[in-house]
Amino acid sequence: MGNILEETKFIMKKHNIKANKSLGQNFLISEEVVNEIVSCSQIKKDDLVIEIGPGLGTLTKFLLEQAGKVICIELDKKMINILEDRFSLYDNFELINNDVLKVDLKELIKNEKEKGKIKNVKIVANLPYYITTPIIMKLLEEELELESITVMIQKEVADRLIAIPGEKNTGAITYSVYYYATSEAILEVPNSSFIPEPEVTSKVIKLNIRKEKTVDPQDKEKMFKIIKSAFTQKRKTLINSLSNTKIFDNKQQGEEILKTLNINQNVRPEELTLEEFAKISNKL
Repeated sequence: MGNILEETKFIMKKHNIKANKSLGQNFLISEEVVNEIVSCSQIKKDDLVIEIGPGLGTLTKFLLEQAGKVICIELDKKMINILEDRFSLYDNFELINNDVLKVDLKELIKNEKEKGKIKNVKIVANLPYYITTPIIMKLLEEELELESITVMIQKEVADRLIAIPGEKNTGAITYSVYYYATSEAILEVPNSSFIPEPEVTSKVIKLNIRKEKTVDPQDKEKMFKIIKSAFTQKRKTLINSLSNTKIFDNKQQGEEILKTLNINQNVRPEELTLEEFAKISNKL
């Protein structure tokens, strides 16, 4: 941990920086975690890596050595100055000062691929915990030309993202992730791996974007709307949730649909597979 810790302290002192709590900043100081993130991302010389929220550039340094190009998207002006100071001499480094939710990633990727040097695109990020879910949903729902997404996020969110639908950590987002990607847990990260220490344990996960979808609903938007509605009242049975949110006209319609699909009438939303949600969606 020595090198990264010393380097981080040096940079913070040099630029008179404190972690910005409102932007969810905690600076990673663990060599082991950095190495693990970089190695499991399997970055090659013809890869474009998009790094979201690079902060002081701890990870960026290693990514630049492996990738064909690294584009960093950073919101905090102070960090922009530090990143420019550190990496302006690298010819494969580009910096965008913006909120990732406002960046047209599809266009960005298209432009890079048209230059002909880039084969695959990978996302690597130590995401700010307060907007983890919107960022991951953007990356998946926009169906970008991505190979993989390797992120460090809060452990309990990670467990929900990478659960198999029907397992105990299942939430509405579990189905979305499963629809778009296969996922793996890489590493649990104790809070002592950061300064300042966050209050939660973190986890590195990797989402490999599926080439073929596991289910093919007639209307994908409708299917996800049904899943969201099912989970608005998680303690209720599926029929109650979908009747209360007007997906089913009434309980009777719900009972008939579940019966024709051979789904238990008392099932709870989190017990359903993605295939079963797709069938309900097609039926409606």
